[in-house]
Amino acid sequence: MFKIAVLPGDGIGREIIPAAVNVLQKTAELFKIDLELNYGLISEDAYIRYNHPFPQETLELCQSSDAVLLGAIGSPKMDSLPPDLRPERAALLPLRKQLGLFANLRPVTIYPELIPSSPFKKEIIEQVDLLVVRELTGGLYFGKKSRDIMFNGEEVAVDILEYSTLEIRRILRFAFEAARKRRNKVTSVDKANVLISSQLWRETAETIKEEYPDILLEHMYVDNCAMQLVKNPGQFDVIVTENMFGDILTDQASVLGGSLGMLPSASLGGKTALYEPAHGSAPDIAGKDQANPLATILSTALLFRYSIHREEAAQAIEKAVASVLKAGYRTLDLYTEETTLVGTKEMGELVSKFLEIN
Repeated sequence: MFKIAVLPGDGIGREIIPAAVNVLQKTAELFKIDLELNYGLISEDAYIRYNHPFPQETLELCQSSDAVLLGAIGSPKMDSLPPDLRPERAALLPLRKQLGLFANLRPVTIYPELIPSSPFKKEIIEQVDLLVVRELTGGLYFGKKSRDIMFNGEEVAVDILEYSTLEIRRILRFAFEAARKRRNKVTSVDKANVLISSQLWRETAETIKEEYPDILLEHMYVDNCAMQLVKNPGQFDVIVTENMFGDILTDQASVLGGSLGMLPSASLGGKTALYEPAHGSAPDIAGKDQANPLATILSTALLFRYSIHREEAAQAIEKAVASVLKAGYRTLDLYTEETTLVGTKEMGELVSKFLEIN
């Protein structure tokens, strides 16, 4: 019996999670995997009930589970709260930290049927198959923060960027191991020409490289990497980088595939892993049955791969998604006149249907 904590969260999270859970349960049924799903509150719903976006009850639920499936975090209703109560800072970051999730994986795969939905030319993106490995529990997001009024009345805000060799070594090893299962190339992204933390990152990468003589290591400044993702994304195999750089680059990379709604993620490192789409809560379309659930559904494939260790189940979901796209079904973010427009719920039902067919 595998215990899964389900946290719908905010906005479209309340729509994409039911669609993904439908696929999750159908896959478990087909492959005879026993699952126990337990729902918890996080962000706005948690704040309404517990006066905090990440209550102890939710933390304990996650810690006692084998995996967490999360919808989306972010509510306009909470933007007026003090910074230490806003869900991104008070819920999402502590969730990752408490579970020890230092490695975030975001695979970017190009589905041939979605090339027309991409703003890039076919010859630029058709060979793209990359994995971004992002350090998730260090850097600016977790560094000390302060705001002070100076003697002249001006206000100064400070965020400290800090990394230890331990944090750098473990995420680099994760990337090198991932590359061994792919095409044996790691691109380490930093800003070593300016940042001391990046200089330590690059030096540590060179040291770790000695343990992996079969892996090609290249270093790339983050600004150049952003340009290369647009100019020649097919050159990348595994990209590894620190927290903030990874946050930005993965959102950029998602456009290669046509939509942020296609980018799944897995956060690993502790006993309990976290699976979530890379996109946000999209409050402007929440409740309209327009959100693309495929990133969340593909995140359940990663759940079967990394937490339940059933590769055949993971591949079945990925194949079903590919079949749905090949059949011409699209949510609004990917819709063209040559395709068939469907809503969030129907898209989830279609993936479950193709699971049975495949």
